[in-house]
Amino acid sequence: MPDPSLEKIWKSQSNLERILDNLKEGIIAHDLDRRVFFFNREAEQITGYSRDDVLGRDCHAAFGTPFCGERCAFCNDRPTLSEHAEYAINIITKGGETRRLEMSVSTIEDERGDVFGVLTSFRDVTDLLSCQLRAKELTSFANIIGQDRKILNIFQQIRDLAVYDFPVHISGETGTGKELVATAIHNESRRGGAPFVPINCGALPEGLIESELFGHVKGAFSGAIRDKKGRFELADGGTVFLDEISELSKPMQVKLLRFLQEGTLEKVGGEQTRSVNVRIISATNTDLKTEVQRNRFREDLFYRLNVVPIHLPPLRERKTDIPLLAGHFLRLDADRHGRNHFQLSKAALSLMMDYHWPGNVRELQNAVQFSIVKCKGRVIRSEHLPMELHHPARRGVQRGPSRKLDVASVREAIRKTGGNKAKAAKLLGVGRATLYRFITAYPDVTKGLPF
Repeated sequence: MPDPSLEKIWKSQSNLERILDNLKEGIIAHDLDRRVFFFNREAEQITGYSRDDVLGRDCHAAFGTPFCGERCAFCNDRPTLSEHAEYAINIITKGGETRRLEMSVSTIEDERGDVFGVLTSFRDVTDLLSCQLRAKELTSFANIIGQDRKILNIFQQIRDLAVYDFPVHISGETGTGKELVATAIHNESRRGGAPFVPINCGALPEGLIESELFGHVKGAFSGAIRDKKGRFELADGGTVFLDEISELSKPMQVKLLRFLQEGTLEKVGGEQTRSVNVRIISATNTDLKTEVQRNRFREDLFYRLNVVPIHLPPLRERKTDIPLLAGHFLRLDADRHGRNHFQLSKAALSLMMDYHWPGNVRELQNAVQFSIVKCKGRVIRSEHLPMELHHPARRGVQRGPSRKLDVASVREAIRKTGGNKAKAAKLLGVGRATLYRFITAYPDVTKGLPF
């Protein structure tokens, strides 16, 4: 039988509010019309907003923007509610400070089981994260693994970008994790929860790239049997990641520049101008400034994209992270297959530490997966690692395309592919735009070919 005195306490609204005010977590609750009906003392402390600022008001209006960013379930006419959700967000307080919150969002039901509102609890982890970064205790952040000083600096840059919407350009060798960093920047921003649309500029056929980026209307060209949204329109409200941006042809660079300047686009074959709200993150494994100097990339577009540059170090410059990364990949395998994870022997780890990793983190992941297949026990030994690691002859680091082009090899590739330059570029191991630039520089390369 319930204690009458306790029942009396719980039935008193003022007593319940005093209890919630003594929690060390912020609590905000609103109804299905987004009207805030509860805001505890810790929520005031964390956000800088008082109860007078928010109680009885629309949540979005009270904070000037959706408190949960693009993850807010009440941004559309029909809320997309789930019973429970947890995520981290970055907010700007009333005083202009950036704070990182860990949030837990749950629906509130009445005695009949009908949902009548949403309750969010949150705690401020800003200072904890800052201390971990300063003390070099952090080993992962936003799905990026590492503890080297250079990687900790990347973590800090991602945090610094969380409340800004500026274009970011990521540079680094192949396999260093450029898309992973782009995804982290998106997820940590207020756009987290909205679409993240990656585009490999070097993989899109020249004849279709404009349609892929901007969309087309029915009948715009042969095969356009219906209207189609482009990648930019699909990413509306979110982020577009332009990988291998240096591979864009000069005409497409002009079109991209116009979109960045005006924030509008026209579909191929269409006349209607559409406004699209996206953040642009670009990446390349070449030095984009050098491409500008060689007149291969527009200078005005370079300055539009390179507002906040981030350079990712190659794995050979942060070798202390190799044990962390190898352990992470082994745990991923164990989790995926529901088994105990493998152990690395000292000899195997020593071999990994001595290798120069031209393919960077991606090559390390491949090596770990190869060793799992070769290993018949639970301990990975040096003989289970790929042959390349046993012969670590240091060769010069290649930047940009993996091989130089020459007239004979280009001519042979074009002949083999029947004049299909996209296939020829793939055969040569370079981007399509790189091949086009070579053909422009050496027009005789196709002389005499029947294409």
